Amino acid sequence: MTTLSVNALAAGDGLAAMSEDGRRSIRDWLMGQQYRVEHPYTGAAPGAWAWTNLPGGVPDADDTAGALLALAHLARDDQEVRHAAAGGVRWLLDVQNRDGGIPTFCRGWGALPFDRSSTDLTAHALRAWLAWRQLLAEPLEQRVAPAVRRAVEFLSRSQRPDGAFVPLWFGNQQEAREENPVMGTGRVLVGLAAAAECGVPEAEATARRAARWLIAAQNADGGWGGGPSVPSSIEESAVAIGGLISAGHLSEGVPTGSAVEHGIAWLRTATHGGRHFPAAPVGLYFARLWYSEDLYPLIFAAGAVAGARAAGLRT
Repeated sequence: MTTLSVNALAAGDGLAAMSEDGRRSIRDWLMGQQYRVEHPYTGAAPGAWAWTNLPGGVPDADDTAGALLALAHLARDDQEVRHAAAGGVRWLLDVQNRDGGIPTFCRGWGALPFDRSSTDLTAHALRAWLAWRQLLAEPLEQRVAPAVRRAVEFLSRSQRPDGAFVPLWFGNQQEAREENPVMGTGRVLVGLAAAAECGVPEAEATARRAARWLIAAQNADGGWGGGPSVPSSIEESAVAIGGLISAGHLSEGVPTGSAVEHGIAWLRTATHGGRHFPAAPVGLYFARLWYSEDLYPLIFAAGAVAGARAAGLRT
């Protein structure tokens, strides 16, 4: 939750309002969670982060990408942080599957959910690589460019004909197949937008199709559920808003601004003006182990509102 919170605050000016001591404390804590030796149980190489600082945590791609993004926001000019970031970037490069996608824990053959390339984790890794690319030593930087291209190609191949993306982690019990294309498309769109800004072929056209799908999936009340016509939730609405904000400059002819403002108005009502954040069961659908997380709606909504304000949209 630490990296999610930092990255949500970074969508606006939240980190600028934090004291230097506060930012340093978070940076130091994150640096202390990086695995500097081979993991004793899984044999994972050094350089990654797990989902928890408690015993039992296992290095994984999603949390590594989140930590890399948070450190880039907190202290990208710090030499110690750059060294740690290089280790995380290298770890993500080494787990990239042959199809260009990113699995959860290790390279694999696509036989199991956790070694299968997934769209949401690939987009997250894409953002992390691009955040650090220009600050890496030349040999490592030269590895990033082809990895980014292969990741975008994987995402383009994985996009549904209607423009949506299905994620690994998130689902929705009320969606017809219990998938969550809204969460998947919103998260992937942020990564595609970052790649398009760097001129990566295919990224812009793929992002534009995804933005159109998200706008078409918006409910009449202004929010989003797991898919079209699925009841709106704070989590899904906030992720959709974040995706549309990131792609606003890429979506010529696609009314992202009005969709975002309509979504923000729904969030304002659903949260009782920022005082009420009920959580929805959106996690781990592929194993049917549905869970909700109390901090998801708060963090996701904060990031959506901060991003909308930074983009000059009505909040």
